Amino acid sequence: MKITVIGAGGVGGYFGGKLAAAGVDVSFVARGAHLQAMQQHGLKINSPLGNIWLPEVKAVAHPAEAADADLFIVAVKLWDTEAVAAQLQPLLSGDAAVLSLQNGVQKDEILQRYIPMQNIIGGVSYIAASIAEPGVIHHGGKLQKLAFGEYGQETSARCEAFQHCCQLAGIETELSDDIAQRIWEKFVFLVGLSGTTSLFRNTIGPIRQNKEKRDFLLQTMQEVITVANAKGVPLHEGFAEHRLKFTDTLPDDMPSSMKIDLDRGKRLELPWLSGAVVEMANSLNIAVPANQHIVDELTPWVMGAANH
Repeated sequence: MKITVIGAGGVGGYFGGKLAAAGVDVSFVARGAHLQAMQQHGLKINSPLGNIWLPEVKAVAHPAEAADADLFIVAVKLWDTEAVAAQLQPLLSGDAAVLSLQNGVQKDEILQRYIPMQNIIGGVSYIAASIAEPGVIHHGGKLQKLAFGEYGQETSARCEAFQHCCQLAGIETELSDDIAQRIWEKFVFLVGLSGTTSLFRNTIGPIRQNKEKRDFLLQTMQEVITVANAKGVPLHEGFAEHRLKFTDTLPDDMPSSMKIDLDRGKRLELPWLSGAVVEMANSLNIAVPANQHIVDELTPWVMGAANH
């Protein structure tokens, strides 16, 4: 299976690097200093599960330079989704698939504006990883899992082929027969983690140990469930408590990718996380005060510190 990873940051760099280290044919689409470092020195992954150094990787600046892939993994920030989808449109033929490992619940809707539904595989990633410096990925903790599946059918040869590649690479996988549900389930946790760690400028440990902040985290996730149910996605009310208990298993020093971006003065995915919750809630005439507060407080930083 030939795989092209578009976006070689924490998610794309980690999972793509693991696949390449296992001998899978992987090309990376990156940019700037990160691309230059990968072309000159390869890719390094620092991880509690074992460090990896790939002295030579296929790294290019545009998807068209790695066009003959069986699977395109989209791992760019959410504001780049539409541009990437437009770039992929002329490159897809036959059974070639696009799998987004991005955050949020709107990513595949954006892809569908340019890409036929039959070419899209639904997916979610579970990992804390980021670019430590150009050409180097830092993996925090031991969680590294992918869940993916076809929309509207149980499985497919291409999903099974990708799962086999992941198994070779030691990546934990789940083939899901209801991937839309899994995407929403991750969204509940992700909105809570990204919103609270960014709002309180802290990692998850101090937040979950403080009663007021813990209650706010729970409310943030409960509001996502209320919106999901109103949109016909069946998430039970106790799911937020379940996710809260899950946060108790995470390392104390775990941030979110949005918190890392905030600390680095970079653009935030806020409009596709708590912002999306607020937008959907407004259209359904539902109050989501916790997520509205997160949006109100973080909006001044949404375009990065330089624009604040």
